[in-house]
Amino acid sequence: MAVYHIWFGTVSGGVDVFLVLTGFFITGSLVRTVERQGKINPLSFLTRLAKRLFPSAAVVMAGILVAALLFFPRSRWPDIIADTFASALYVQNWNLALNSVDYLAQNNAASPLQHFWSLAIQGQFYLLWLVLAMAAAALARRFGLRLHSAVLGYCTTVLVLSFSYSLYMTHHNPEWAYFDTWTRLWELALGGLLAILLPRMRDLPRRLRILMGWLGLAALSLCGLLVPVDIHFPGFIALWPVLAALMVILAGNTGSRVGADRLLTWAPLTRLGGMGYSLYLWHWPILVTYLEMTDRVRPSLTGGAYILALSLLLSWLTTRFVEGGVTRVTQRFPKRRVSLSLAAAFLVPVLAASLGWQQHMERQTELISVHSQDTTLYPGAEIIANPALAEDLPQLPLFPQPEDARESTVVETDDCNVGIQGSEPIVCEFGPDDADHTIALVGSSHARHWFQALEQISEKHGWRLVTILKSGCQFSTDEQVHRGEPFTDCTEWNNATYERIAAEQPDTVFTLASLSDAGGDGAEELPEGYRERWRQMEELGIRVVALRDTPRLAFDAIECVDRNQRNECATEVSHSLADVPPYEGLEAEHPNVRFLDMTEALCPSGSCPAVFGNVLAYHDDNHLTAAFSRSLAPVLEPLLLEAVE
Repeated sequence: MAVYHIWFGTVSGGVDVFLVLTGFFITGSLVRTVERQGKINPLSFLTRLAKRLFPSAAVVMAGILVAALLFFPRSRWPDIIADTFASALYVQNWNLALNSVDYLAQNNAASPLQHFWSLAIQGQFYLLWLVLAMAAAALARRFGLRLHSAVLGYCTTVLVLSFSYSLYMTHHNPEWAYFDTWTRLWELALGGLLAILLPRMRDLPRRLRILMGWLGLAALSLCGLLVPVDIHFPGFIALWPVLAALMVILAGNTGSRVGADRLLTWAPLTRLGGMGYSLYLWHWPILVTYLEMTDRVRPSLTGGAYILALSLLLSWLTTRFVEGGVTRVTQRFPKRRVSLSLAAAFLVPVLAASLGWQQHMERQTELISVHSQDTTLYPGAEIIANPALAEDLPQLPLFPQPEDARESTVVETDDCNVGIQGSEPIVCEFGPDDADHTIALVGSSHARHWFQALEQISEKHGWRLVTILKSGCQFSTDEQVHRGEPFTDCTEWNNATYERIAAEQPDTVFTLASLSDAGGDGAEELPEGYRERWRQMEELGIRVVALRDTPRLAFDAIECVDRNQRNECATEVSHSLADVPPYEGLEAEHPNVRFLDMTEALCPSGSCPAVFGNVLAYHDDNHLTAAFSRSLAPVLEPLLLEAVE
């Protein structure tokens, strides 16, 4: 798994094997406990797990926090702290699932704690399986059933339901499905079934078991090379590593000189296997830290060798001194409270450090937020309309702070926006119901980030402002795509939005006039679907104010200002916009449309900076921050007034 992650960046199937083995061992352990003791003591079961899992995980999390402080930009700190809490509480998979469908989080770099998602599923499985095993033991006693039959019953039920759900979700929402506990439970349940059925399958012919062992081992080794990266896990394709693992388990100990088990029981491999948990914990954060420090997307051959060597060294140290140390202490003091105290002694300091760090950043944010209200210190885009504000302006901490920029930019319209999923328009209204003029802000996030400027202008002039917004979806009649797939939710939202506008009859619709180039070639375009919407608005007697799309940066703004001087974070306007707007000369064909262009304000002298007057302008490479949008109101106001009058 580490080799595939480091050099190939592919899905290795290792997590699927890990889940099968977890189901196999835990089911067998719980059944043997009931057979031996007649019942399961849940506190003893959970104490053993905490003693085994928490110390090493806590050491790795502490190492990640130190690495974040030393090597990661400030903008990454809040996410890493949040991931630390989610990982420690075994809910990291749900945290990542929520981010996977968050449009504004889709450009986020990989978290050094991302791999804890599979451990979270494992932890949730332990709790579920404990409850089911106790229920099976109780039912077996109550109705005189065989324990194995009761366990087979719940394993089979979970297997069928989870696998069916996995196939459905992987097809309809693959980003969410990858991290969803319920799409993975079938792999654990299959391991549980094998634990119960294996004693009945030991009579398989020796030659068949030798063949199964080598076939399974070969399939596992080649999974990362042969499975295309664009095939979504964990649907049907997860059967590859899962069935391969089952073949290796069924092959068992053949006693043959040519069996795969002879290789798998080779002393160096068994020692490496003993470090497997620690190696899994360490290799991913070391890889992510290396990529962050070198600004690479994939390690070189030499760099990958260093990553693997350091991962092995830290894994050996963790296994010997952390896991081994805990084992030695609990063997000498076998009381349950000693095990719990040891687990807490490792985990609590990590959580306390994370909480303290988070509170320190929040206090800094509050302080800077207060100072940001002074436009002589934080003028933002107002220096464009009033250049005198730039004279002798001190360089102060940015507002918003890089670590807060992504969150702070959307809060005012968060409940008014339809995310990537969803096709029903949300209409939000701001201002007096009896206003003389109603302006509707309609479209994607590139329309949405003008909300603060429009709100300022609307309040000043007593307008009613209406928002109808959807992430990643342009106000257009064209069929749009998202991540290479037809964006059917967008099409449905567009059709429903047109009906809402026809019913609302606003005086003006404020939307985009072009689509800037995300590829960096300056190939700005005007989709035909935009023009069709403008014609439809003309038929409804509605004026359209069409704003040229926001220029894009060649970098992530908040990461750039973290690493470099502010004046180094700028991109030429030609990176994403054409020399001549694509709507040039179309005024006669669209008499109801007034075209606005804020490019000169956003890119003075042809260069688009990431910072204006101590205000961070972008929160990624193409979305404006709320603070900067608000400061643009004085620049936009005269253009907008001329357009609507």
